[in-house]
Amino acid sequence: MKPEALTATTEFCTAFLGEHLSADWSATAPDMEWPARSIVAHIGNTLLWYAFDFTAGDAELSTTDTTVRADGEPGQLVRTVTTAAALLGAAVTVADPSARGWHPYGLADASGFVAMGCDELLIHTEDVARGLGVPFTPPDDLAEPVLRRLFPWAPSDAESWPALRWANGRTALPGRERLTRWWWHCAPLSEWDGTTSPM
Repeated sequence: MKPEALTATTEFCTAFLGEHLSADWSATAPDMEWPARSIVAHIGNTLLWYAFDFTAGDAELSTTDTTVRADGEPGQLVRTVTTAAALLGAAVTVADPSARGWHPYGLADASGFVAMGCDELLIHTEDVARGLGVPFTPPDDLAEPVLRRLFPWAPSDAESWPALRWANGRTALPGRERLTRWWWHCAPLSEWDGTTSPM
């Protein structure tokens, strides 16, 4: 996945969040303990972590604490997400094509970090939407590339957005139970061993 995908996903998700700034951001999504404002702060945090981890290289660097404060105004939290996504996008754009960054699930390349950033945006924006009681359905051209890049074992006989939610442990699919444990393949796809699932 390329940085343009991160830009498009960020624009789509922040536009959605921006339409609901006057909602009750203390509301929590079903099955979650975090209120909407904490979820949005988490999106910002992960995007900042990914920019840092990718730039730091292939060994974990845990010398820095990066925290987005969840007590900010909703509009500021959304702006933080936009800013953090831009930093990640800049990091992957200028990197050497062979660059890898540390992640607990593997040494991710630029496309892996872009995909992880998009996944965080899509899945957690939907978490916010569920808490606010409003629908959120991204287009296939945003969901499908993330699904195939991070979850190559995901079913191909389901629509991309429900399948991405399933792969992230958010829902069941026909004939497939909701996952209680999940992870993704963020290393280059050429290094996937072809198993149905690493779980």
